[in-house]
Amino acid sequence: MRTAEASRMALEALRVNRLRSALTMFGVVIGVSAVVILVAIGTGAKEAVEREIAGLGSNIILVVPGEVGLGTAPTQSRLGLDDVAFVRRLVGDPAKVTVAVNSGELVRVGGTAVFATITGTDEHMSNIFDRPLRRGRYLGGTDVDTRRRVAVLGSEVGQKLFGDVDPIGRQVAIAGVRFRVVGLYEPVGATFGVARDQEVHIPVTTAQRLVGLSRINGIAVGASGPDEVEPLRRTVLEALRARYPGERFSGVTQTRLLGTIGTVLGMLTGVLAAIAGISLLVGGVGVSNIMLVSVRERTREIGLRKALGARARDVLGQFLIEAVLLTTIGGMIGILIGVGGSLAIQALSPVPAVITWWSVALAFGVSAGVGVFFGVAPARRAARLDPVIALRAE
Repeated sequence: MRTAEASRMALEALRVNRLRSALTMFGVVIGVSAVVILVAIGTGAKEAVEREIAGLGSNIILVVPGEVGLGTAPTQSRLGLDDVAFVRRLVGDPAKVTVAVNSGELVRVGGTAVFATITGTDEHMSNIFDRPLRRGRYLGGTDVDTRRRVAVLGSEVGQKLFGDVDPIGRQVAIAGVRFRVVGLYEPVGATFGVARDQEVHIPVTTAQRLVGLSRINGIAVGASGPDEVEPLRRTVLEALRARYPGERFSGVTQTRLLGTIGTVLGMLTGVLAAIAGISLLVGGVGVSNIMLVSVRERTREIGLRKALGARARDVLGQFLIEAVLLTTIGGMIGILIGVGGSLAIQALSPVPAVITWWSVALAFGVSAGVGVFFGVAPARRAARLDPVIALRAE
């Protein structure tokens, strides 16, 4: 029997039992659409994290005390400004090394107060991290050397304290100490849940006096190119460990961040896809069950066809095509729902969703494979029926 004729007969069988066919396909539809949507969400989350890391700047090494990893506790810093000078001599270019001292403080203007992250740094911060200014200027070397009380406001801090008024040249109080605003950042959003628009940058020497600390939280080093990041990271870490025997330091790079986070998100996406795949498994069991019922109902038809000369492979092909059509049509509907659902999630919620061609192809291929896998047993049962016994069936 030709494939075209077998397909026509399979379609006719599905049309005759429309409700049963629709209910059978329902599990496949749910499974395929869930795979497409969950993979789209996982891929979107991964790309969003990559954009956030790339937005920090390129070829950056963050040197911090202790070991950096999931579940590790922060280590008290032994680093000071003399270590920044040491790393600058080691790197050979002072403009490629900057420093950070962080503290959370209230920033006030009159009766308005905003809690902000105060970052003490120097004039080289703008050379390493990609962050444009909306107005004014950044911190200068003279500001750091003379411990000048000047500040660069994040966009959200500036909006809450001054509204639409230009803050440049105006005064703010940080932890009760007056500072003059010299710059205002463009909005950049959040990175890893940290609201960067709620930061205020002040000279590192002023920050140390403000919070009463002589230590720094970390050192940022900018490499000249991607190929220099790893050798420079090793050089800096080895030099600091030799300077402080027994102490441990970590050098966090964008590549390491992307690798770690990408692995975690990849595993999460795989788990989500596997959970969605359970729906496909359940749908496949439903297809197999309905096909077995169909074989039982059409036993006399099968016997008559075999008595008229139909071969076992013809019967096998007809029922196998019927099962594959069920899952394939269900898979196509599921893909349409999955793509539509992903686009709706992307448009109507903050959850990122990116549709990938491979997830659609995988979902469609798996749905067709489910039809073949779960359709073989009912089709073989139909093909093996004895025509005499089949014709006697009630």
